[in-house]
This record gives sequence, C-alpha cells and structure tokens, in this order.
Amino acid sequence: MSPRVRAVDPDRLTRWCTEHLGSPPAEELFRSGHLSAVIGLRLVDGREVVVKVRPDAPRIAGCVEVQRRLFEAGYPCPRPLTGVTSFDGGIATAETYVPGGDVLPGAEDAAVAFAEAFARLVRLAPRPAEVSTLDPAPSWAAWNHAGQGLWPRSEEDPEVDLNAVAGAEWIDEAGRRARDLLRAGGADAVIGHCDWLAGNLRWSGEALLVVHDWDSVIVESEAVLVGFAAALYSTVSADELATVEETERFLDAYCRARGQEFSAGELRRTWAAGVWTRAYDAKYQHAVGQPVTSLSEDEARERLRRAGSPARR
Repeated sequence: MSPRVRAVDPDRLTRWCTEHLGSPPAEELFRSGHLSAVIGLRLVDGREVVVKVRPDAPRIAGCVEVQRRLFEAGYPCPRPLTGVTSFDGGIATAETYVPGGDVLPGAEDAAVAFAEAFARLVRLAPRPAEVSTLDPAPSWAAWNHAGQGLWPRSEEDPEVDLNAVAGAEWIDEAGRRARDLLRAGGADAVIGHCDWLAGNLRWSGEALLVVHDWDSVIVESEAVLVGFAAALYSTVSADELATVEETERFLDAYCRARGQEFSAGELRRTWAAGVWTRAYDAKYQHAVGQPVTSLSEDEARERLRRAGSPARR
C-alpha cells in the first residue's frame, strides 16, 4: 500500500492540543500512519495521547462514537478524548495512548483468541441506528459500492482507477464472483471492524490489550464482517494473512463464541466476503506494480469453492 502520510505543521499541532486537550505537547513519542497521520505525544501535563489527522469524511464522527461506546462498555480500545474537529482543511481527533503489547496472543490457538475478541466486539457494539452514518465503507470492504465497475475507488491512492487497469484476469474473476455471491443474500446489519489485521491488535499474553484503527468500523451483515476478519487475521505475523485452514478455524471459533452456528447461506457469505477483501487488495497490488501477496489464484479458487462458486479453470 501507499506509504504517503499527511504532513502536519508542528505549530498548528501545538495550538490544536492546547485548545482541545488543554495542554501543549512536550515530546513526540512516534509518528506513523497510512491513510492518516498518527502522532503519539506526551503533553506538558504528563498525559500521553495519540492525535490522528486525516481528510474530512462524514463517517469519522460515527466511528469515534462507536469507539467511545465500546470503551464505555469495557471493550479494550483507546478512550476518545475529543470529537471530530477541523484541522488545516482536514479533521483531527485525539485518544489515549495505549503502548506495548504483542502482535500475536500467547494463547495456544490464536484463531480462538482473534475470533472471541471479534465476537465480543460485535456483541458490545451499538446498533447502527444509535450512531451517525458509517457510510461509505472503506474501499477494501466496499463490495457493494455505488460507483461504476467492479472495483471501488482506491482510498490508498484515489488517482488509481482499478477498473482501468488490465489484468490480472483471475483477480477480477475472483472479485466478480465474490461480489455476485454477496449480492445474492443479506441479513440484518450490525457494526463491526473491517480491518481485523494482526497489526491492528495488541495482546498481553492471552488477553487482548487493545484494538486500534477505529476508522475501520462499518455497518454490514454479521456474516460479511466475520468473513472479512476470518480472512485477514494472522496466526503467524502482522505481515501474513490467514490460510484457508486458519479461516475455517476462525469461523468455527466465532460460532462457538457467538453461541449459534451460521446457516449454510451465511457461511457461504463469510467465505465470499473474505475473497472480496483479499481480491481487492490483490488488485491494488497488481495495479501499482507491487508483488501480489494478498491472494493467490489457487487460494481464490479454493475459497470460492467454499463460498459455493468454484472458479473456472
């Protein structure tokens, strides 16, 4: 993905912290980010906070509200310290800094830990009607986008039109088949996290320490959200995605944590959702000349078979 990080003027940041947090920065702890500038700060009053600066989008207010509601419900996420505020043509928010933790849980079966954490999130999240809009979904989850063509406009690089990039044909086929399967069914929508990558979670032994990236909460059917998570998490490292077998273990563990099996149709949708999000990432990687690591042709074929739509040979 694109390494671009939004530039943030230090003087403007100091004024913003003073106005919205009641104290200026004393020290910068870190600076990172992908679609946002994420800046860790120690304030003069001793508090450690994270300020996020990104382009304006109506859905961010809803994301912050979901994060706040989950924190109040006892879910391990950073506490929001501000609402959405303007910042040099974009927007900024602040939250408590939660340092440390491991990328993978200390549990013997990481699939169970990741699945149980996701089930708890869905259970504690507010109902969609209780928060402001979370639309549109980020591009890697936007299988039902309103634009023309198979692929939505890339958030990683809006100037790249994935629909105008030739090939790879198997990626387009996988995405199209997954989208068609997802369009064939539906269910009541819930709120969940659409970027359940290992890099967005931190663990303390077997216990979940914190979940980050709350700009990635969306409204979707539970089966689709679980399908995204089951395809994106990792039992190995932050740089690898789940194998087919690991996805299956996640789905089994999620249903146990949920206390109810998915129907046959819902289970097919979980597999289709996983194909969609990984095919989208694979298409982006192909479009910008990166190695295609998010999905292989053989894996797409097997995942589609489990979704009820065997890929053509």
